[in-house]
Amino acid sequence: MSSATLSRIMSTANLARTPFHHWSAERGARFVDFTGWEMPMSYGSIIDEHHACRSGAAFFDVSHMGRLRITGRHARKFLDRVCTRQIMGMERGTVRYSLVCNERGGVRDDVLVYCYEEDDYMMVVNASNRLKILDWFGSIKARENMTFQMEDVTADTAMAAIQGPKVLEIVGTFSREIPTLKRYRFAEKSLMIAKLTVSRTGYTGEDGVELVMGSTVAKFVLPMLLREKEGVTAMVRPAGLGARDSLRTEASMPLYGHEISEEIDPLSAGLGFAVKLDKGDVDTREGRFIGQEALLKIKADGVQNSLVGFEVEGRRSARQGMLLYQGGKHVGHVTSGCLSPTLDKVIAMGYVPAAMSAVGTEFELDLGKVKTTAKVVKMPFYNPVRTKTA
Repeated sequence: MSSATLSRIMSTANLARTPFHHWSAERGARFVDFTGWEMPMSYGSIIDEHHACRSGAAFFDVSHMGRLRITGRHARKFLDRVCTRQIMGMERGTVRYSLVCNERGGVRDDVLVYCYEEDDYMMVVNASNRLKILDWFGSIKARENMTFQMEDVTADTAMAAIQGPKVLEIVGTFSREIPTLKRYRFAEKSLMIAKLTVSRTGYTGEDGVELVMGSTVAKFVLPMLLREKEGVTAMVRPAGLGARDSLRTEASMPLYGHEISEEIDPLSAGLGFAVKLDKGDVDTREGRFIGQEALLKIKADGVQNSLVGFEVEGRRSARQGMLLYQGGKHVGHVTSGCLSPTLDKVIAMGYVPAAMSAVGTEFELDLGKVKTTAKVVKMPFYNPVRTKTA
């Protein structure tokens, strides 16, 4: 055994594995350490996987995402306390994208909240923030004397995303209901021995579904979902974290630790649609979410920096942390970037002063050994309808 192979085995020995790990390994996945999980970076070519999602259908193992079940008397009240969106009034079968903020208005995490019943919810959190969020939620529950149950069901469940323009056609072969689901809705379905939660939210810019199921039945359900024949995926291509990142960048979707963080507020990040600033009672502040007062002040004063999209000259990708200049002065930085496989041009997102955020504004981007021009463009970079009819 080579020293490189031994080193890789040792480095992954303590990593968590998802219920789809063996399935991915059989298909030649190249695994990496992603926030303590051994996850597929790719199954060969990242670009081919990217194009498969844009043109057909791609399977993503997203079981590393945290899944918290929050139930009981004060479940809704608690979620309204920690979420920037309104949870009260959510209908059964709906999903709501929200931010969880700290007292300064910075983003602790961006989350999805599923409403099963008035007192029964599931929250999907980022893998890197799961333990932080669990600890923080526990402290709020104790401090504010709320009565509800919070269960971390991440290890007991598996989660997959199947994305692409042909996904609903595939899903329609075993369900009439799911293809009729509206965006940000979910249904509970039974498939043989498995009970599934099937939603339509997405993180690629394409249509598709996400499925949550018990971890013990995942390996049996997956071949049926993907319509596998003789061990070969006939209609859906497996894709890893590499393609998922380039897809979400084209769709201008934020990634925690890049576009949002504890030091970045959602208004600066362009996520004001997910913040209900008039939440709760104005006079008593009853029913307000944590961080609301800070965000109200930021809105009143005006954001200092804004997240914008760039088209970058040349073929060299912009990367997180690269600096932006104007008139020789450092004014901003890149948060994400890639050579877009779909658009065949370099795109990036980053923060610049709000006064310099207008479409068409040009900056000098320091790529390291060379500098190039980055011009502000409208986001998202990729829109299925706009791009395919242009």
